[in-house]
Amino acid sequence: MSRSTFFDRFRREAGVAPMECATGWRMALAKEFLRKDAATAEIAQRVGYGSASAFSVAFSRHVEMPPGAYSRENTAV
Repeated sequence: MSRSTFFDRFRREAGVAPMECATGWRMALAKEFLRKDAATAEIAQRVGYGSASAFSVAFSRHVEMPPGAYSRENTAV
């Protein structure tokens, strides 16, 4: 199957592009780790980012708040 055919079929079936789906899944995992008060650098590595900085930028763009702020607001006490 060609790449373009895969992308078309994936979007038709899932309703989003493959990378949007992957990013959403990665951010859902990151949110879960942040609720458990894990370190940002560790989370970045666990969800597949090469650096804490790249993860922080992507997380902020996706969630509309930085990882630290999300963690402070959502950490289980």
